[in-house]
Amino acid sequence: MNDYDALREYLLRQKQAEFVLSFEQIEEIIGAALPRAANRASWWDTSRSPDIQMPQREACLAAGFKAMRMPDGESVRFTKLKKDGRR
Repeated sequence: MNDYDALREYLLRQKQAEFVLSFEQIEEIIGAALPRAANRASWWDTSRSPDIQMPQREACLAAGFKAMRMPDGESVRFTKLKKDGRR
């Protein structure tokens, strides 16, 4: 189990196709502080460096969502992937 299993479980329960969570809300979900890297846009980009294992990305994709940091630098937009796994 990793810190992002709780995020994956949270995402699996969501009915909305798209929604935004603040970093604070994500920290509450995972029960831990996000690393400093979380405020960088690329850290949440689910298509970034697919050959490098990134647990936050794996949790999002396993739940059928892509993630993208919002321009405010304080939140992340989660968008449900199509059934075939495309964006």
